[in-house]
Amino acid sequence: MHLLIPFASALSEAGAHTLRDLELPRLARLLAMLTPTQRLGTDEYGLSVPHESALAAAWGWQGAEGALPFAARAARADGIEVLDLAWGLLTPSHWHVGREHITLVDPDALDLAEDESRALFEAVRELFESEGFALAWGAPLRWYAAHESLAALPCASLDRVIGRNVDLWLPKHPQARLIRRLQNEVQMLLYPHALTEAREARGALPVNSFWLSGCGRFQPSADDAVTVDASLRRPLLGEDWAAWAEAWRALDAGPLAALAQRADRGEPVQLTLCGDRHAQRFEAAPRSLWQRVAGRWSAPSPAAVLEAL
Repeated sequence: MHLLIPFASALSEAGAHTLRDLELPRLARLLAMLTPTQRLGTDEYGLSVPHESALAAAWGWQGAEGALPFAARAARADGIEVLDLAWGLLTPSHWHVGREHITLVDPDALDLAEDESRALFEAVRELFESEGFALAWGAPLRWYAAHESLAALPCASLDRVIGRNVDLWLPKHPQARLIRRLQNEVQMLLYPHALTEAREARGALPVNSFWLSGCGRFQPSADDAVTVDASLRRPLLGEDWAAWAEAWRALDAGPLAALAQRADRGEPVQLTLCGDRHAQRFEAAPRSLWQRVAGRWSAPSPAAVLEAL
């Protein structure tokens, strides 16, 4: 069993303080039993978030940073025939204009209904199709575009951009000039749209742009190669540290406890912990009795391991 946990760490001082106060006995036990192996990532400015890089490695994918085909995989899961086309995920989003910069709000906060999403999708379709894109609707927050220019276009992960200045992450690759223009045209088209006015009238955030990510051609993956528990995602992105701590405690009492039990029985287990900068994999490795005993005394604390991510 391979358990992968995204958003396991936070760069903010509030997040680090939360980690230091957490009691995670099952994680501590696993860190004493398992050996650190593969480490991925560099810093918090990489286009791919570490958990995406770790997933791609577990699935055996090929691709440069920011050009891993998560869009094609999601499109196929949504029942779209992906063929050999190059796909990108278009996430309808709200860009908040502040005094100093523009911030991308978590799309989940839109609470976008299917009928609204489909109406907005149809409104922007002509802009894309006039440029040779093929568009497909997958879900309220999952629109897909196919175009040859997306075959290896590096884009920042949506999870990298949420809550941050979009200017830092807008694609600067020469092939992205068309995408930048389409973003501007979509913004101008949606600003006076009736749905924008209706959502604002009821106090909901309007959809005023989109984010492109996960570009590339479909690559097969073994779905049972890794289990992802994303329960830490929403509280971390929302900077709700009390909820994040509670989600960590639930992880420790549930999935991590089950993984520790498997490790106790001598089963092959893997654990990958992912933060903003790095993904660290831990694996069971043959060890002598002395190594097992010593490991329980010398293993780093969960807080130290997590803060290093």
